[in-house]
Amino acid sequence: MSDARRGRPISRRTALGHVAAGVAGAFAAPRLARGQSSAPSAPPAGPGKRPPAFQKVIQVTTEEFNHSNIYCEIPYCSKDSRYFVYQRKNPKLTRNRYEFILVELASFKKWLLDRSVGLSGCAMRPDGVFYYLKRGRGKGLDLMKDDLRVEVGKPEKVYELAEGPWRSLGTVSEDGRYYLRSKTLDEKSTSFGIVLIDLEKGTETVIDRDPFTLNAHPQIEPGPGRWAMIQHNRGGRCRPDGSIDRLVGPEGATLYVLSLPDGKRTELPVGKPHTAPCTGHEAWIDSTGEMLLSVAASGDYSPEKGNLLGVRPDGTVRVVAKGYRFNHVGVSRCGRFFCCDDWQPPYKIVIGSIRTGRTAVVCESKTKPTRSQNTHPHAYLTPDLKWVIFNSNRSGFPHVYAASVPEGMIEGLAKG
Repeated sequence: MSDARRGRPISRRTALGHVAAGVAGAFAAPRLARGQSSAPSAPPAGPGKRPPAFQKVIQVTTEEFNHSNIYCEIPYCSKDSRYFVYQRKNPKLTRNRYEFILVELASFKKWLLDRSVGLSGCAMRPDGVFYYLKRGRGKGLDLMKDDLRVEVGKPEKVYELAEGPWRSLGTVSEDGRYYLRSKTLDEKSTSFGIVLIDLEKGTETVIDRDPFTLNAHPQIEPGPGRWAMIQHNRGGRCRPDGSIDRLVGPEGATLYVLSLPDGKRTELPVGKPHTAPCTGHEAWIDSTGEMLLSVAASGDYSPEKGNLLGVRPDGTVRVVAKGYRFNHVGVSRCGRFFCCDDWQPPYKIVIGSIRTGRTAVVCESKTKPTRSQNTHPHAYLTPDLKWVIFNSNRSGFPHVYAASVPEGMIEGLAKG
């Protein structure tokens, strides 16, 4: 690939390392020669077992900027897994202070994709088209898209949004027609709306209003795009300036779906009183019509009984996997596998089969979570199922990492 892609290249300065499983404490990866062999084959690890020895974990970022792999619900990758995108805050910039960095997984070379206003509003189509917001020449925010599948990047403006009090990441339908996100509807920050933007017609419609969608995590169903999943933080509240005063009340969080484009609401039987409270981490299982979510790992949903659930709009709920304190949730593009963090030290990265429930530990993130989101693993599988991309402050500062999935592990999970 030419270094001219996307403009100027960024120095690699990438630490490569083979990490022996079970090494405690912070990790600073030793430098290895480019092309060093990957980890050997290993059978799937069962619950409570350690990750494979000599697992390859690569520290992708080195500068002490505010980095993020964006989020775990979907992979921020090209469809062929050649590239992934991460975000960093550049203290030298003023107008668009955040940069999206494109990484080639084969070489770990990096390029500047574009600058933006931040993570807010980011979205990714299953075919590898990336959406983000930046301040352009107009008064509002430019919704941009860039097709990661092509060799030469061509960022394209597709819509202009008012600067207004937008909230949440964005989500986009697979055909690229609808873009959806949440917005504060009043000056006191007591009412929030789900706004559907028809990029074909150029219209904006508030299809849902609620006092508790302050952290909506909207996600349009892949494939048919019949539904949008919404996180409902019951009892949560914001201060008048829009900052969160209480993320959730004693009722706990739950989920509902909105039919598209009309916005008809369907409640889902997850969270109190149906299950343990939702953790607020969920994702669509490709185009199956089923959603994957984690609930508090206690009582009937203890790690031994399973706190990773599947739910459908018709109300069907099932336990998908057991054995860990599953927290943040990601689903592979093919819909066959999940990727989660085990929410207890050393914060293992766990992958598993959505069909068989079999699980394996890819690596230990060794992060020490704080209130900063970029210290949470937020792990996801690349579409080719060969890498896991995650955050960790294992070195003493939050960085983005890539862990190779050992040969044979995926195949072992699918058996049974």
